[in-house]
Amino acid sequence: MSILSWIVFGLIVGAVAKWVVPGAAPLGCLGDIVVGILGAFIGGWLFHVFGHQGVTSFWNWHSWVCAIVGAVVLLWVARLISGRRHAV
Repeated sequence: MSILSWIVFGLIVGAVAKWVVPGAAPLGCLGDIVVGILGAFIGGWLFHVFGHQGVTSFWNWHSWVCAIVGAVVLLWVARLISGRRHAV
């Protein structure tokens, strides 16, 4: 994927992950992009560890699921480490 595709992909995946994981995260749009892109890498690694294919393309639904899972895991771990507890 091109750099622009990764940025758009990261923005969308980061926004979905922020919606899935409860609580306020003051990261802003740039933070959502970073979480989405890093989440795609983490999701790809996790899926690879369990014997599945990772993120391959922008138009592949499996890539979206993989990236969203990775971004949700990333947000959950970040909030666990930061110690912030938010009401649902």
